[in-house]
Parts: sequence; C-alpha cells; structure tokens
Amino acid sequence: MADPGTSRTGTAGQHRTTGVGQEPGAGAGPTGEATKAPARLLLFGTGALSVAFLPYWLNWLRIAHPHTEVRVAVTRSAERFVSRPALTAILGREVLLDAWPGTTSDSTIPHLDHVELAQWPEAVAVHPAGLNFIGRFAQGHADTPLLMALQCTRAVIGIAPALPPGAEASPAYRAHLKALERYDNVLIAPPHPGRSASTGRDDASVAAPLSILWDLMIRHRSLLHPLEGPAHADAA
Repeated sequence: MADPGTSRTGTAGQHRTTGVGQEPGAGAGPTGEATKAPARLLLFGTGALSVAFLPYWLNWLRIAHPHTEVRVAVTRSAERFVSRPALTAILGREVLLDAWPGTTSDSTIPHLDHVELAQWPEAVAVHPAGLNFIGRFAQGHADTPLLMALQCTRAVIGIAPALPPGAEASPAYRAHLKALERYDNVLIAPPHPGRSASTGRDDASVAAPLSILWDLMIRHRSLLHPLEGPAHADAA
C-alpha cells in the first residue's frame, strides 16, 4: 500500500486517464476547470486497505477545495481499516454506512434515502474502489443504498481501483472495465504499480491519488456539461 499522493511510476501525465479506458481530451484550462469544480462531492470508500488514508484525503479536500461540500460513505468492509467516528470528527458531519437499516448489528444506522443520494452530488469519487465493488457495480448490482444511488445518478462517477497482485490482468477485471464503458458518466483512474501489504513486493495496483481523480472528474464534467438528469434537478 503506497503512501497517499505518491506513485512509483512518476507523474500523472505518464498514465492514460479515462472515460473508461480512453483519453478524456484536452479538457478545460485552469479557469474553465475552476468553474466546473463540483459544488457537492460524495466520497465513497470501499474495503481496500488504502481506505485507511481517507482521513488524509478529507484534510486535502478541506484545504485544496474549501468551497466543495463533501459527504462521505463507507462500506462495511471498509470499517476494518478506518472508523466512521474518526472520519466524522474530521468531516464535521455524519459519515454514512452503505447498508440498509436492519442488515447489521448496529442499531444506530440511519435510514439512507438512495434517491436523495443519487440526486445530491455533482460528482462521486469512489476512492479506493476494491475489486468486489467494481465487479458488483459493473454488473448492475443495486443491493445497497450506495450501489442503488450510483446506478441511478447522472453525476460524474470517478473510480480509483485498488487491486491485489494479478487482478489488473485478470479476465474478470478487464470484463468489468469493458462493461463500465456503457456508462457515459463513469471514468476510471488507472491504478499505479505499488507495494503489496501481503507480498511485500511492488506487484499490487494501488489507487491513483484522489488529487488525480479530482482532476479527471473535472475534465469529464466539462465533456458532459450540461448534464441532464436527476443529479441536476432540484439538487440545491
């Protein structure tokens, strides 16, 4: 698991960035990108080990993009590596658990309105995105509040895969990427080679930094703008 904001392969410009697997084009210039920055970001952390860096990225968002309103959700598997109380303290608002009420032993889980979650954000960052999440999302699963919302939203969805050794070359992962090409509002930030916590070697595929994913989402929004759909209707 590499440190946040670092890569063992150099700068972001050396990587293909995608709307899934394709160059996004020239994108907007610095002024244009600022005007396209999302006012409302939903940050979704799944059960990859690097979700432990979410506190770092929340502080980065607060400093680098103070005018963006941020909401955070995590999966139950993510809670093995980062705690909702810690994230709530940093964020200053409740962190959501991607589970329907009554499906966990935690009786305090609030009701999540998947329709509101689909309509509220102007951008969604899935960082990190584990292989299990990528497969379920690509196959159209909607059995949790966040998956339901992501299947229905018209907001730009940026996905930063974090994969174990061998997964990036697997037929399953490649099939999932191919399936995600059907979504015009989804982009993938290709993972970077990095250290595996299991093997101790540089044979894992670590999530691209959130700062890179942010830039890709802004470029993608500029290509899709103006988006039509529920994410931009009555979302204020």
